[in-house]
Amino acid sequence: MESEKRKEKREKRTICYRTQVKSLLPYKIILASNSPRRKELLAGLDVDFSVRVIPDIDESYPAELPTAHIAEYISKKKAHAYQQQMATDELVITADTVVILGQQVMGKPKDADEACDMLRQLSGQTHQVITGVTLTTTERTMSFSVETDVTFKTLSDDEISYYVEKYRPFDKAGAYGIQEWIGHIGVTALKGSFYNVMGLPVQRIYEALKTFGGIQNK
Repeated sequence: MESEKRKEKREKRTICYRTQVKSLLPYKIILASNSPRRKELLAGLDVDFSVRVIPDIDESYPAELPTAHIAEYISKKKAHAYQQQMATDELVITADTVVILGQQVMGKPKDADEACDMLRQLSGQTHQVITGVTLTTTERTMSFSVETDVTFKTLSDDEISYYVEKYRPFDKAGAYGIQEWIGHIGVTALKGSFYNVMGLPVQRIYEALKTFGGIQNK
């Protein structure tokens, strides 16, 4: 049975760690995204943060850039746009997610026809979802990419049309959200982080924030 002394010590360590994680001093954490999914995922880490969005950031990339590097490249580009207006006590998180089938990069569909076409291509196939993340302060930058393999069953035209008409996934790379109906009925296998497919690899971000905040496991 746990002694009172050991129990008290454990509780103090828990409170101390909770305080450290909550504050991640000395930085004010800023999420550079209006995505409701990314807001929800970052909030799940129990850290305080605010949202700041700079409109119309150029998200182009060199044509010769390997597909596996595109998301991280764009996240760095976004970070550079914020660096010029950051305070010394701020840490900005920028991210970009791409869907890759073979060597084809699937962005956000412009209309229902393109969304349906993307889903027909993903049907019965395994594709990669890569999210690139950059954490930036005025003195330090850290970037990384996280890749997840996603396999879809063979989707019927009726299933594709129903999903696109009801959920209108025009703000999503690859024309789908794994947390929505199409993910519930269509995804047969997943290798890697589920949350990465939603748009933010929060486990990796948590470890990175601990590094910036000087939090150590004990």
